[in-house]
Amino acid sequence: MAKTSTTTQGLRAAIERSGYYPALVAEAVEAAVGGEPMRSYLVHQETTFDQNEVRRHVTVLVLTDHRFIVSHTDEQAADDTSPTPYATTSTESVKLGRISSIVVSRVVANPEQYTPGTLPREIVLTIGWGAVSRIDLEPAACGDPNCEADHGYTGSSTADDLSLRVSEAGDGPETVRQALAFAQALSEATADTGR
Repeated sequence: MAKTSTTTQGLRAAIERSGYYPALVAEAVEAAVGGEPMRSYLVHQETTFDQNEVRRHVTVLVLTDHRFIVSHTDEQAADDTSPTPYATTSTESVKLGRISSIVVSRVVANPEQYTPGTLPREIVLTIGWGAVSRIDLEPAACGDPNCEADHGYTGSSTADDLSLRVSEAGDGPETVRQALAFAQALSEATADTGR
C-alpha cells in the first residue's frame, strides 16, 4: 500500500485522538518515516500511576515497505535537570529483515462459544529484533540428589524489544482492531523479506 493522504491523515488523526502532545509526536514520527510509503500504523496511549503522579506514554508503530518504526514519548515531572516538566521522544528504525519474532497473544471471553472473526477482549503484541534481550538464569543441577558439584548455570535468552497490551475495555474495540491489523501487516511484511 503506498503512502496516501488517507493513510497520513489516519495516522495524524490517531495521534491527535491520543491527546498526548500531538505536534511533538507527529513531528518525530514523520521525521523517522521520511518520504517512505506507509503500509500500516498503530498509536497506543498508556496512562500509568507512579506513586502520587499520573504519567502518560504514547507508542506509535509505523510499517513502511522496508522498515518498522517505533516512536516512544514520555512525559517527566520537573526534576534536578529541568525546572519545568518535559517530554522525551525517541524513534527507532528497524529494517524488516531484522525482525525475528512477532507474537500476538489473544484473550477471548467464553472460548467455547467463540465465533471466527470475533474481536478478542485484549491482545498483547510482542515484537523482537534483537536490540533488547532478557536473560533468565538459574543454577544448573544434575539428576543425583546427593551431588554437591558446581554445575554452573543454565538459562534462556528471550527477545523482548517491544510489548504492547491493548484491551477493548481500556483502549476501545477500534484500537484492538487496529492492533490486530498492524500485527498481520507486519507479519506479512516480514514473511515477504524472507523469500
